[in-house]
Amino acid sequence: MYNDILEKLAKSKFRGSFHLSSKDIKYINDKGLDVIRKHAEDFIKTRLAPAYIPNDGKQTPMKNHPVFIAQHATATCCRTCLYKWHHIKQNKELTENEQEYIVNIIMLWISRELSTQNK
Repeated sequence: MYNDILEKLAKSKFRGSFHLSSKDIKYINDKGLDVIRKHAEDFIKTRLAPAYIPNDGKQTPMKNHPVFIAQHATATCCRTCLYKWHHIKQNKELTENEQEYIVNIIMLWISRELSTQNK
């Protein structure tokens, strides 16, 4: 399930253009993946999960945190992208399962990036 959507996203010219920088990788290595997962959980809960997001489409920065980069790469950056790529309906609060799915996609993308960067 996760691998299929990541393969489709990687084929998108826009989504496939995102990669972790050396600064992002250092940050992840310094903090550890458990802390990065906690950050992802918090970002999703506060920025993406509410039913109404006044700045939808602009709530996820394009830099300054590896989770933000991963969100753009995985189309989990806003509710419009979530609907288009993951078929998660807009204008409703995200369930715990939906939030977990999003965090899992983000973390899998980050793990893949780390493994390709370390080769």
